[in-house]
Amino acid sequence: MTEARYRRIVLKLSGEALAGNQGFGIAQDMLDTVAKQIGEAKKLGVDIALVVGGGNIWRGIAGSSQGIDRATSDYMGMLATVMNALALQDALEQHHIDTRVLSAIEMRQVAEPYIRRRAIRHMEKGRVVIFAAGTGNPYFSTDTTAALRAAEIEADVILMAKQVDGVYDCDPLKNTNAQKFEKLSYLEVLSRGLGVMDSTATSLCMDNDIPLIVFNLKQNGNIIKAIQGEPIGTYVGR
Repeated sequence: MTEARYRRIVLKLSGEALAGNQGFGIAQDMLDTVAKQIGEAKKLGVDIALVVGGGNIWRGIAGSSQGIDRATSDYMGMLATVMNALALQDALEQHHIDTRVLSAIEMRQVAEPYIRRRAIRHMEKGRVVIFAAGTGNPYFSTDTTAALRAAEIEADVILMAKQVDGVYDCDPLKNTNAQKFEKLSYLEVLSRGLGVMDSTATSLCMDNDIPLIVFNLKQNGNIIKAIQGEPIGTYVGR
């Protein structure tokens, strides 16, 4: 098996990606796909941390648009990420992968509280770490969580697993003439307003020189390919 290009990664999974083709909730086949690929990645000796969104269950911005207080709606979204994290933990452990869920909001009955040094120690012991509940603060997306945690644990790259195979100049699901980018700089992402991640997260990655690889989660084997440095999806960096 080809060696890994990256020593430590943060894999960002959107809630929508976990919903699979059903569009909402948690699809068991997607959990199984992710778990199998992470198991293969662990064989390469890579430290793996996951950040999972909650859009398949609840979106804070959508809730606030319906009249719910924005902070309250965002906290509801954080709880949705915990549900996804627990589902991922169960799927990984069914594949005999030792896993820990660390939550930015304390809920000791179901997850450990997030402590940076504890997270790093878990990875050093070969465990997969799942960061849940975002940053623990409203008004921040799970994209920002991925960038923040990647900086804190000194990750080499953020792998952005999405439902499309890279970054396009417009929505490829709505426009068949959308053009895919092979490589982008952080400034291009910000100036063009491309939907890679929100501007706060992009700026955090730029300030800490953390590259991103955006790829399609549904294509089996893509997580391994990204870790091995194969040219898939879109690369965002300097």
